[in-house]
Amino acid sequence: MESKKKQSTENFIKTIRRNTETQFTSEEKIMVVMEAQRGENTVAEICR
Repeated sequence: MESKKKQSTENFIKTIRRNTETQFTSEEKIMVVMEAQRGENTVAEICR
């Protein structure tokens, strides 16, 4: 019984993470690449 509850909790967390993922438009992706090419910031810093 406890394993079922744990599984549903894990699924709930996965669902939340899937729904809150940041989705970038193609324009935003191009801007990230262009900014990263300049070398001022890392891609991770730009995407935050």
